[in-house]
Amino acid sequence: MPEIELERYELFETPAYSFEPEQSDVLEMQRREFFKFLGGGLVLLLALDTRATAQESGRGPAFRGDARPPELAAWLHIAEDGSITVYTGKTEVGQNIRTSLAQAVAEELRTPIQSIRLVMADTDLTPYDLGTFGSRTTPLMAPQMKKVGAAAREALIDLAAEKWKLDRSSITVAAGVVKNNVTGEAVGLGELTRGQKLLRTISGAEAGAGSGVTPAAEWKLEGTSAAKLNALDMVTGAHRYTPDLTRPGMLYGRVLRPPAFNAKLASFDSKEASAIPDVVIMRDGDFAGAVALDEVTLGKAIGAIKAEWKTEPQPSNKELFTYLKEHPVTQSIAGEVGPGQLPIHGDIEQGLQAAAHQLEATYTVAYIAHVPLEPRSAVAEWNNGKLTVWTGTQRPWGVQGELAAAFKIPEDRVRVIVPDTGSAYGGKHTGEAAVEAARLAKAAGKPVKLIWSREEEFTWAYFRPAGLIEIRSGVSSDGLITAWEFHNYNSGPSAIETPYDIVNRTTQFHATESPLRQGSYRGLAATANHFARESHMDDLAAAVAMDPLEFRLKNLKNERLRAVLEAAAQKFGWGNSKSESSHGFGLACGVEKGGYVATCAEISIVTPEFLGAEVTPGPPTVKIERVVTAFECGAIVNPEHLRNQIEGAIVMGIGGALFEAVEFSNGRILNSRLSKYRVPRFSDLPVIETVLVDRKDLSSAGAGETPIVGLAPAVGNAIFHATGTRIRSLPMTPRGFVQPL
Repeated sequence: MPEIELERYELFETPAYSFEPEQSDVLEMQRREFFKFLGGGLVLLLALDTRATAQESGRGPAFRGDARPPELAAWLHIAEDGSITVYTGKTEVGQNIRTSLAQAVAEELRTPIQSIRLVMADTDLTPYDLGTFGSRTTPLMAPQMKKVGAAAREALIDLAAEKWKLDRSSITVAAGVVKNNVTGEAVGLGELTRGQKLLRTISGAEAGAGSGVTPAAEWKLEGTSAAKLNALDMVTGAHRYTPDLTRPGMLYGRVLRPPAFNAKLASFDSKEASAIPDVVIMRDGDFAGAVALDEVTLGKAIGAIKAEWKTEPQPSNKELFTYLKEHPVTQSIAGEVGPGQLPIHGDIEQGLQAAAHQLEATYTVAYIAHVPLEPRSAVAEWNNGKLTVWTGTQRPWGVQGELAAAFKIPEDRVRVIVPDTGSAYGGKHTGEAAVEAARLAKAAGKPVKLIWSREEEFTWAYFRPAGLIEIRSGVSSDGLITAWEFHNYNSGPSAIETPYDIVNRTTQFHATESPLRQGSYRGLAATANHFARESHMDDLAAAVAMDPLEFRLKNLKNERLRAVLEAAAQKFGWGNSKSESSHGFGLACGVEKGGYVATCAEISIVTPEFLGAEVTPGPPTVKIERVVTAFECGAIVNPEHLRNQIEGAIVMGIGGALFEAVEFSNGRILNSRLSKYRVPRFSDLPVIETVLVDRKDLSSAGAGETPIVGLAPAVGNAIFHATGTRIRSLPMTPRGFVQPL
């Protein structure tokens, strides 16, 4: 059963809003209504044997917005005109699963990918799904799609065998047609269903072994770089993201925000704002907002509200890491005792005593923001007591549950529709914008669109957790690690266990209180844990005067990780050039979520240009010149789109590695706009090369997260080899490269 990682704190939060209930009718599409909705043809349903086989539905205690248990994993409809529609609860947030899932179905149906249409993430039309996160779509959802496609293919062969009175072995499906191999007659997939309404349900067991699912070695469509299905709509602007949507009579809404976190609304005067024509002002406890015909009037209305807030003193980023160390919690936010200490292997103290060199080091990781291109937004509409919300989220059923809880109505009176969304990076698991838009729409009696500003996005969304990591280690004179003790405070336990072979080792995660709201981010805590571990590995190598690559291979038996490490080093030309005072080379490797990654980086230290004696020059900066990443995630479904994921992860990782950090004080975010929060720019981009290691003998794993984890430690190691300076904090150069005293 897929587990929900502990650092997905946002999934276990108390709901932000709760409003008064209202009665209305219940609307729901029942399974028996499939053909009323779809029309004639063939419908294939994949039923779930257990919750563990659901679309990532397996879970322990209920968490925020957790919806009803699923019954169906996926369904597919082949219409009489031959059109093929596949229904999945997954969301498209830029990772291009709309294409890869279509490839999976088209592969099994032996039909061109262009004939597949995916209906995604609509709580009224698609099967329940826990959410699109954790690099789970490829290893968990795609196999289900393949089972449905294979079952549909076999059902078509059955229909053709009955029609032509032939043995099934005399019939093939290829190129979108069913062919009679005796007479040469061929018919379209939909022609066999004409005039019929065929509903077939297959169980997970029936769709398991022997189901006819095509092995990776025999793929014809999967394994190729099929083009993004809706790429033309994206580049021409034809696609409508949530902020682009309109509804008849729609108004614009905005929430009155407090000046600090955890503030309480002490007084509220809306007389001046209410006097503005065509404006609705509402308040419900500490929630207040305005609705207007246009955004300009809306801004005036919010500005005219006179409100006083009661705030409390809160920590700042200056004392963050002391705060984390001094504020432990005995239970995780999920209400369970955290994972704590993993099993102790061997004897740490004995391993330290046997070491020729002992090292101790502390590493820190700042909070960072997701900065999605499309900020959180929603369009909400009430109609006869049913609420429909269009919003960009990775968890449509989670948001459905949040809305139902907030308004105290049944979930079947809430419909959530997710248009393909302009990025999320783990930051859109909750439905604040949806609830806010729905509350304002209820007050206005009309549809309302609400779009968070960039300042709201930087302030009221959750952040990647900050963390403090302490490592104590020992190494023998011949380069074998004799002891490894690793403690992570707050950031999380993902990828916390070392992949290296160390006899004496222990690892422990310590849950702490957090001064800021925190939650999922691409890679979770794997980035922090790899940064600390791989930086420390280079320090151990330096202690025994060994090459960093040689040192890792000496302590590593995992063949898959060794393979990507050697592939990246070979492509990079590791060892061909030596680091010098202004130029350095570094590498790092790791494993997470079934993906194996190795990254080599080349950096230079750039001195500011002399602009005259009267101009004080700034500090030198770190320029990443070249990055080579080798990645292996089993059988590759779409090479070009996998390469895009790796390159995107590297670019995103540059920000967290060098300069991204949330600054805060007393409940306020101090750098809540892009002019103050530095993200990677075109001028920051290095030459990026990728090595794809294709293992068709292994099941496909996801690739949305793991490639990001190698960038920061590889760059940090390159800085170390160029300058002799070891930087143990992320970001490493928020204000340029400053040599420590």
